[in-house]
Amino acid sequence: MENERLKPMLFTVIKGYNGKQFSQDLISGIIVAIIALPLSIALALASGVGPEEGLYTAIVAGFIISFLGGSRVQIAGPTAAFATIVAGIVASKGMEGLALATIFAGVILVLMGVFKLGSLIKFIPYTITTGFTAGIAVTIFVGQIKDFLGLTYPAGTTTVETVEKLEAIGKNISTINFGALIVGVICLVIQIVWPKINKKIPGSLIAVIVGILMVKLLNMNVNTIGDLYEIKGQLPALRLPAFSYKTLREVAGDGFTIAILAAIESLLSCVVADSMIDSKHRSNMELVAQGVGNIGSALFGGIPATGAIARTAANIKNGGRTPIAGMIHSICLVLVLVVLMPFAALIPMPTIAAILFMVAYNMCQWRTFVHLCKTAPKSDILVLVMTFVLTIVFDLVVAIEIGMVAACVLFMKRMSEESRVKGWKYYDPEDDPDGAGLRDIPKHVRVYEISGPMFFGDAEQIAAIGFKEFTRVLVIRMRGVPAIDATAMHSFEELYNRCKKNNVTLVFSHVNEQPMSTMEKDGFVDLVGRENFRPHIDDALARAAEL
Repeated sequence: MENERLKPMLFTVIKGYNGKQFSQDLISGIIVAIIALPLSIALALASGVGPEEGLYTAIVAGFIISFLGGSRVQIAGPTAAFATIVAGIVASKGMEGLALATIFAGVILVLMGVFKLGSLIKFIPYTITTGFTAGIAVTIFVGQIKDFLGLTYPAGTTTVETVEKLEAIGKNISTINFGALIVGVICLVIQIVWPKINKKIPGSLIAVIVGILMVKLLNMNVNTIGDLYEIKGQLPALRLPAFSYKTLREVAGDGFTIAILAAIESLLSCVVADSMIDSKHRSNMELVAQGVGNIGSALFGGIPATGAIARTAANIKNGGRTPIAGMIHSICLVLVLVVLMPFAALIPMPTIAAILFMVAYNMCQWRTFVHLCKTAPKSDILVLVMTFVLTIVFDLVVAIEIGMVAACVLFMKRMSEESRVKGWKYYDPEDDPDGAGLRDIPKHVRVYEISGPMFFGDAEQIAAIGFKEFTRVLVIRMRGVPAIDATAMHSFEELYNRCKKNNVTLVFSHVNEQPMSTMEKDGFVDLVGRENFRPHIDDALARAAEL
């Protein structure tokens, strides 16, 4: 299968590559670099690291992931989903801890790809991805209110958790800087209005230029990146973090979170891209590329990276159709880093906040959220809202863990409600040719029909199967049972023991493949006697009559 091959997409598309496609990829790569520039800086600042770390990530991880990736058009770099996680790791374990966690995540991603686990992502319910995406959007929004309003906090204020940020905003709202608010609002309005005027040049870039000019020319007292961070316009250098078993154990949990989130987000981005260009990505190759890209990013001072849906969509809309476009985007950012980075010091913080407000709005999927709340089953709505709230109040790890457990438990509850064990009810042969018809069943025979999967959630229904004193044969019809598990198997064994005690013979009709193989393995078939397993209800009833 195309999807399963561990071969970078670049090596496939390069065969028929021509000058016309290169010119399209070149234009698209330059445009995506222009979009990625303010975003990479803004997301790095939201992640609690310096502005150049964002560019290092887009350059190193962006190039590697395009070069090795399993998608034709995926653009990778820092994304909003990681901002709150990275900020938490940096606050508690520093840049060393973040680098180790990212390398750990990279190794897990490579292993996931090598062991062909790309398809496992489909087991994460849509309600969970929608819930945590909306939750992350809210945390990013809350995290930028301080800079948007130009608030100042007293020294020693801790603002790692979203709840702490909201408390700090409430306590210090009186320190609002109206100059900062004006810059922020104008930059926000530009981003909303500009796309209606020109779709080629991103509104965020215009907002950055206008923000710099306002603060410089009007001599406004507004914080800029240069006031808060030291800007270095040098190329990323190799930095090996200090490895030790103790620190590795400390960051393993964070690394695992980064890996799972990178896998989910990049493969979701690939799926969206596939639908836009009518192509098929290679999920396992994409995971290997994400892993190598994240290791590369960490070694060169960057932060975690993943496929970015917005930048990937921009690449497609501007004509990029091969991984060359993504590689060009990274090379353009190298030139920006070397030539224009000193100017990044002039970008006002409210402008960065306004850009991140737009990122949060675009990722929150509020329409999908509302639609799900109106139309989904109650159990799905519960998982959606729970994941959303937990992401904001605690963090993504807690949200995904509890969300997955809740989704599984509720799914099993729904499945067990679908499973039935009922004493025979007669069928009309015209409605159900395989049904009972009006068969003449001897008084000493009792027939039970089981339908639905039999697993630990509903295995107690087997225990409810009963028989009268004069019953000599119990026929269990299982054509509607696709699968059974060990708990259900144990219940069948107990039923057999009860039957044996009361001198009742068990006869099974139409046992499907998976239940049959489970019963074989368990030795249950030989216990009951192979002659008592019949392919059809008529054979089972004939056997019962004999007995």
